Amino acid sequence: MPQTVAVLGTGKIGEALLSGMIRAGWRATDLLATTRRADRAEELRNRYGVETVTNADAAKRADILILAVKPQDMGKLLDELTPHVTADRLIISAAAGITTAFIEERLTAGTPVVRVMPNTPVLVDEGMSVISAGSHALAVHLAHAEGIFGGVGKTLRVPESQQDAATALSGSGPAYFYFLVEAMTDAGILLGLPRAQAHELIVQAAIGAAVMLRDSGEHPVKLREAVTSPAGTTISAIRELENHGVRAALIAAIEAARDRSRALATGNG
Repeated sequence: MPQTVAVLGTGKIGEALLSGMIRAGWRATDLLATTRRADRAEELRNRYGVETVTNADAAKRADILILAVKPQDMGKLLDELTPHVTADRLIISAAAGITTAFIEERLTAGTPVVRVMPNTPVLVDEGMSVISAGSHALAVHLAHAEGIFGGVGKTLRVPESQQDAATALSGSGPAYFYFLVEAMTDAGILLGLPRAQAHELIVQAAIGAAVMLRDSGEHPVKLREAVTSPAGTTISAIRELENHGVRAALIAAIEAARDRSRALATGNG
């Protein structure tokens, strides 16, 4: 039998999931969406043909509930859902730092919960979604989550103990690359290139490098060495990156993101 899926909190990520499911063959009549604003609800109805409902109605009607709200809003949302969620529903959380235990203890005993950390490239079907099972989630529940999030990119199963690390690497990861592109664009301007040209050069270099990393199967060190000629321009640049501690700074930054994810999980927002 077809299942009804509700996306609760249909912001950018939630909308990306809706559109991805429709492209993957889900019928709009099997999808529900919730949002705070009436104008946003009308926009979703017109764009995707989905029904927009209240959180309580979604909990009563949907077989699978995707919780795509901000972490600080999760407690209030669960208070709305708890009276209506039975243990035969699947709860998928896409909120950073929120553990499956936090959700499980507020719902009917035995309710399966799956935790997913997507990143923003789900907006262009190139996302990475990291999936972990709660204490009551079975293989079939993980498969449901993979079916949904696989429509907007890749998925990877990890133990929940690794979710904070995955959030720091993958969930926050795109921002690190944007930061690098911003800095490289400024360097291009410093060297005399117009901003638009510098941006185009860097973006295409990033796309090409990413495709080579993905498709070649080579270790990044080998790919870097292929660009690094003896006494050439690239090795001069690499020396400066090492002199300025860029590698250490990246490691420290990702550790800080991991620690922040842990803090969100404990309610220290």
